[in-house]
Amino acid sequence: MDRTIWKIILQAIHQAQSQLPKPRRRPRYPDWLIVAMFLWSVWHHRPLFWACQRSHYGDLFRPRKIPSVSQFTRRIKTARCQQILQQVHDQLSQMGLAASISYLDGKPMLVSPVSKDKDARRGRVSGGFAKGYKLHVWATENGRIPLWGVTSLNTGECPVAQQLCLRMPQLANDSLVMADGNYDSKDLHNLIAWRNGRLLAPPKGMAQHPVTLRQMGAVRREALRVWRESESLAKLLMRQRIAVENIFSRICELSRLPSWARGLKRVTRWVGGVLILYHARLQAQKASVGQAA
Repeated sequence: MDRTIWKIILQAIHQAQSQLPKPRRRPRYPDWLIVAMFLWSVWHHRPLFWACQRSHYGDLFRPRKIPSVSQFTRRIKTARCQQILQQVHDQLSQMGLAASISYLDGKPMLVSPVSKDKDARRGRVSGGFAKGYKLHVWATENGRIPLWGVTSLNTGECPVAQQLCLRMPQLANDSLVMADGNYDSKDLHNLIAWRNGRLLAPPKGMAQHPVTLRQMGAVRREALRVWRESESLAKLLMRQRIAVENIFSRICELSRLPSWARGLKRVTRWVGGVLILYHARLQAQKASVGQAA
């Protein structure tokens, strides 16, 4: 399985690099190698400098040339390498594939309460408050996470979800986007409707005043009508939202940030690598199931 996963990753990296314009000067270490080394370090839960030691490679992946630590850390931050990582994620997560049911949710990623990380913030979590970051995702019913973002833990979920919706591909007609009550907002209802979908989230309040109903817009009025007239159906549908929790549980690397992932840029880059590996595992599992059938 590991060989299949790594083959999927390398194929996606080479395909992503082929779609970029050629650089003016041919670098000593190609972009695909830098990206592959980065994902190799994420796969093994190690910091960047670990990938610059030849003894940490094996038969599965053994580069002929390895850059120095300073070269590697500088190159992985370049725009070309970031574009390759983004294209690899979009390809493996099947960004353009339609989904009839999808989910909006957030997952806290905690650091030590005495951490000196300047970007980490204190925010509310289950059972109280903690310090760290939050992963915001748009996930689909088949386990994919096409869109995501990382913010400090004190950032509200609804504003980030609105930013994700602006990047969301056009949904199939009558698609449902499920979320918890934090996402109940007229702007988010309108954005998802603009993408041909409907947001199903427990309402923050059952407004009845004519002025309030008029101000919230037609889409959110329709959602409120569903909760008033078919509350049992809405609650039944909301039970399916546990699927996004199952997705998070399959990505065990997100339970707690590693000690070297500090600062918003580093955390975002590390989470991106974790999600690429997750989608590669999904593809490998589907391929093995297809062969068994």
